[in-house]
Amino acid sequence: MLINERKFDLRIYVVITSINPLRIYLYNEGIVRFATENYTKKKLHNLFIHLTNYSINKHNTDTKTDKISLDHNKTETKWTFERFRKYLESIGIKH
Repeated sequence: MLINERKFDLRIYVVITSINPLRIYLYNEGIVRFATENYTKKKLHNLFIHLTNYSINKHNTDTKTDKISLDHNKTETKWTFERFRKYLESIGIKH
């Protein structure tokens, strides 16, 4: 799945407080992180297309990677889960 022609991942926060019995808490917010360039199979060596982590994408001089943007005219590198939920609803996927 791509969003706006870009790869993405979900940063989800969990805490495991017990193994037996298993007790896991999932935080209801997280971050959706995007690659900083559009996906293509033609440039397999380009890390900015295939990886979403900040330590790689901060070196892409064409993109600002340090803020959550909701401006559709700018490259978005991070979304809140709320923004992600709205996107899913806009394409017909209910959470």
